[in-house]
Amino acid sequence: MTAAIIFAITIIMPNLMLMGLGFFMQRHEQASQEFIDQASSFVFNYCLPALLFFSVVDSEVDYAKQMVLIVAGIVVTFILFIGSEIYAKRFISKPADRGVFVQGIFRSNMAIIGLATVANAYGERGLSIGAVYMGIVTILFNILAVITLSRVSKSADDTWVSRSTMVIKKLATNPLIIALLGAFAYKALPLPPLTGMIHTTGDLLAAVALPLALICAGASIDLKSMLSPSGLSMQASIGRIVIAPLLAIAVGLGFGLSGIHMGVLFLMAASPTAAASYVMVKAMGGNDILAANILAFTTVVGMFGMAIGAAILRGFGLM
Repeated sequence: MTAAIIFAITIIMPNLMLMGLGFFMQRHEQASQEFIDQASSFVFNYCLPALLFFSVVDSEVDYAKQMVLIVAGIVVTFILFIGSEIYAKRFISKPADRGVFVQGIFRSNMAIIGLATVANAYGERGLSIGAVYMGIVTILFNILAVITLSRVSKSADDTWVSRSTMVIKKLATNPLIIALLGAFAYKALPLPPLTGMIHTTGDLLAAVALPLALICAGASIDLKSMLSPSGLSMQASIGRIVIAPLLAIAVGLGFGLSGIHMGVLFLMAASPTAAASYVMVKAMGGNDILAANILAFTTVVGMFGMAIGAAILRGFGLM
């Protein structure tokens, strides 16, 4: 069990230390909001796409064999979504709060914290498998987010058609999805390997992606929101950092997953609430204060939950 605990600390601590650095920079006014916004945009539009593209292109992983993992992830997402929808309908009276609550539970931060933790745990192979998993489940996340946030309309022009159009545009222009589709197409075609300056440039961008993203995540932490959670944000946080990981383990066992596949499923599902959830809530007129509280609390506390779960799974030889 000691080895399992060391494994869990090893995969979580680098993330916490980088987030801690970002928080330190913010507190000492070394990272302004403008810097955080620009750096986050740089990571999302250039660094993460390079990381995903080259991790897939360079990998020898047989992605057809990952279908069981992907289906398990889809099942976990749907159970979390439907379960939280039922709970919200019964116990949450304000329409502006329901969708925020639901999204806070089912939508995890796979692109930054999930991928970074998987990379720490399994290296390049885990990163390649995690990238494909993330690409497919991200599409589902966006669709379900629009469905649950559609309870609140900001204007008469905000209709199902406009929302559906928005989702399609977001998916079609999402740099991460474009990078993954491009990587699959490159591997499928009889093209020569990418070498030389192109690959070197891609590697440099990819190397920046996760460290800078984690620093920005730490710099974005709102300590006041984290230390002053509402009852509703605590309920959503429990759903994200306790129920979601336990459900992922149960579904993974039901699908017969073990080793790296169970590890990827658990770490992706156990990640804190996605930062994109706050942005979407803002855009669609939901309770953005509630969204910020859920995001802040799960970002910090969820990391320790991931460590505990990883140690237990490792101790039983499941990841």
